[in-house]
Amino acid sequence: MKKNEKKYQVRSRSLLDFIDKSPTPFHAVKTLKDQLKKAEYVELYEHEEWKISAGGQYFVVRNDSSLVAFSVGSKKPHDSGFKIIGAHTDSPNLRLKPNPVYVKNGYVQLGVEVYGGALLSTWTDRDLSLAGRVILKVTNEKSSKTVHDKYKSLPSLDNYGCVTRLVKFNRPLLRIPQLAIHLNRSVNEKGLVLNPQKHLPPILALVDEKIKTEKILEELVAKELKCKPSDILSLELQLYDLQKGSFAGANDEFIFSSRLDNLASCHAALVSLLESARKDLATRVLVFYDNEEVGSVTAQGGSSPFLKDILERISVDENKPREAFMRAVARSLFISADMAHGVHPNYLEMHDANHLPMMNSGPVIKSHSGQKYATEGVSALQFEELCFKAKVPVQNFAIRSDLKCGSTIGPITAASLGIRTVDIGTSMLSMHSIREMAGSKDQEKLVLVFKEFFKSK
Repeated sequence: MKKNEKKYQVRSRSLLDFIDKSPTPFHAVKTLKDQLKKAEYVELYEHEEWKISAGGQYFVVRNDSSLVAFSVGSKKPHDSGFKIIGAHTDSPNLRLKPNPVYVKNGYVQLGVEVYGGALLSTWTDRDLSLAGRVILKVTNEKSSKTVHDKYKSLPSLDNYGCVTRLVKFNRPLLRIPQLAIHLNRSVNEKGLVLNPQKHLPPILALVDEKIKTEKILEELVAKELKCKPSDILSLELQLYDLQKGSFAGANDEFIFSSRLDNLASCHAALVSLLESARKDLATRVLVFYDNEEVGSVTAQGGSSPFLKDILERISVDENKPREAFMRAVARSLFISADMAHGVHPNYLEMHDANHLPMMNSGPVIKSHSGQKYATEGVSALQFEELCFKAKVPVQNFAIRSDLKCGSTIGPITAASLGIRTVDIGTSMLSMHSIREMAGSKDQEKLVLVFKEFFKSK
C-alpha cells in the first residue's frame, strides 16, 4: 500500500494488477487458481470422485479457461441454498487463425479472426503482443509424469502424449497500422471502416534471408517456452495491448485498462469470497465462464452444464438426490455480474433520460423487458437490500426503447437452472474498446456489496 493511499485506491490497484496478469481467459483462470490455492482452496477434477466436507473450500477448472470455486456451508444446500456470483473471463479481441503466417509485399503478417463485438478501430496503431495456450508433445516418460502432475486437469491429453503451457510475450511484437490520412482524406468525416480480412492482419516482421516465414511463429513461441519448435503441436493465441492499466483523471477518479469488461467482475467476486468469513451456513459459489462474448454456447460457456453439474455434486443426498438439488436451487440467488453502460456526456441522445448510471456512484441493476437481463422484481429488491446493508448507493439501467440490448450469462443461467437471478454491474465507458474506462471507487463499492451477500443470514 502506498503512503496516504485510500482503501478504494488499493482495491483498484489490485484490480489493475490482476488484469495486467491476465491477457487471455487462460491466464485469468491461472491467476484465479493461484489466489485460490494461496487461500488453501483444494482443486478438484471432474473425472475423479469427490469427497467434500462442510467448511471445505474447493475449485474446479474446465478447459483452462472457466472456473467454479465454492466454500461448503455448515448446513445442507437443500436447507440453506446457494449464494452464487457469476462473471466471464473472456473479452473481445483478435485471435490467430490455425495457419496464420503469410507474406505480402515483403511483410510477414498474421491472419486473425475477430472474437466478440470488438471496437476494431481501437486495435490500430497500438503496441500489440501475443498470449495464449500452447500444446506441446511430451518427449520422455520422466517429463510426461512431471507435466501430467502439473496439468492434471486435462487427463485426456495423456492419450496424445502432450501437455499444455501458457505463453505471454511481454514485448511489442505486432502493429496494425492505419492508412495515412494523405491516402484516406475522408476518414475523419466518414469514419474508419475496417474489413477484418483485408485490414486487420498485423505486421510481425520484414522478410529477409534470416527469416523462415513458415516457422517464424513457432520459433518465437519455442524460444519463449524454452522448447523446440518441433515440440509445438497446437497454438491458441490472441493479440493483446501491452499498455498496463492506470489511474487517471484530475483526482485519480478513473481507471483506464484493457479487459475491464469483465475481469473487473471476476476480481470483485474473488476477493469478496476470500475476504469473507470462512464459515457460513450456506454454500457460497463463484462461476467464471469463458466464451460469453460469442454467445456462451460451448463446453465451458454459460450454456454448458458446468455450473449445474457441480451444484448437483455438492447437493447430493443419499435418500433423494434429485429432490435435494431442486430444493437447493429454489432457495438460491444468482448474481450475474457484468459491466454496465455509464452515461456518455458526448452522446446523451443514446441514453434513456431516467437511466443514466454514473461512474463512482455504485453498482447498477440492469433490467430489460425482453429478458436480455434476468432481473425481476424480487431479485432486484434482494440486491437493493444488500446495497442498503453495505451502505453503498445503487443505480438502475435500462436501454432506450428504440435500441437493441446486449445480454449476459444471467438469462442463460436463470433458464438452465430455474434460479432467481439479478443482473448487475459497475458503470463504464469505452466498452469493448481495446482500452476501457471505469471509476476508481466502484470496485471497492462492488466488493462491499458482494461481501454483504456472502455474510451468514
